[in-house]
Amino acid sequence: MNTNLKCLLLDDELPGLTYLKMLCEQIPGLEVVKAFDNPDTFVRDFPGLEFDFCILDIEMPRLSGLQISNLLAGKPVIFATAYKEYAAEAFDLNAIDYIRKPLTLERLEKAVSKMSRHIQSSAKEKNFIQLNTDKGKALIFYDQILHIQTSDIDSRDKIIHLQDGSLLTAKNYTFNALLNMLPVMDFCQVNKREALAIKTVAFFSNDEITTRINLSSGKPLVVTLSENFRSVFQSKVTS
Repeated sequence: MNTNLKCLLLDDELPGLTYLKMLCEQIPGLEVVKAFDNPDTFVRDFPGLEFDFCILDIEMPRLSGLQISNLLAGKPVIFATAYKEYAAEAFDLNAIDYIRKPLTLERLEKAVSKMSRHIQSSAKEKNFIQLNTDKGKALIFYDQILHIQTSDIDSRDKIIHLQDGSLLTAKNYTFNALLNMLPVMDFCQVNKREALAIKTVAFFSNDEITTRINLSSGKPLVVTLSENFRSVFQSKVTS
């Protein structure tokens, strides 16, 4: 696997969840953003998290993994379950893989590699996003986006700096929501208020990034690289 992927885990049985997390941590390039042992907590928290895919158990109280997959707004899933009878329904939901328990590292690696190929292929096929903006609904091509910044007027809005020098205000989006729509390796949040297209990076230090974006003064845009975002940024510019 030649890219960094972020995943969420959900299994209501804590020993199984702990084992799954341990296996995931042995796969290079795979980051477990959060592991959940309660489907209700998962449903409450996942919209605010940045992730590429989920590994879900199926049989759980109140909400099954199959039901939860329908709430993920198109995010791909791998199902991990002890039961074989759900396989057909899982693949009807476009699951990328279906792993039978007990899990093995080798089988999980194959599933994650398959997921990586799927995500990279999907990113190549689609090259734009649709957003609600101050000018109405807009189709914005990935390669046109240079810089995203929280609005000074309303923190729920994000100002998008485009390649042609124009600005759009994306209405009522969190950074996680926006970044989840964009190719994971091409964009990165660099501090609480800003995200960048990796292609705009000219120079960087431990706490500062000089971009190729020119301000009206003629000087390049310089942004702060915060400690909380440093390791992810560095992994993307060195991969």
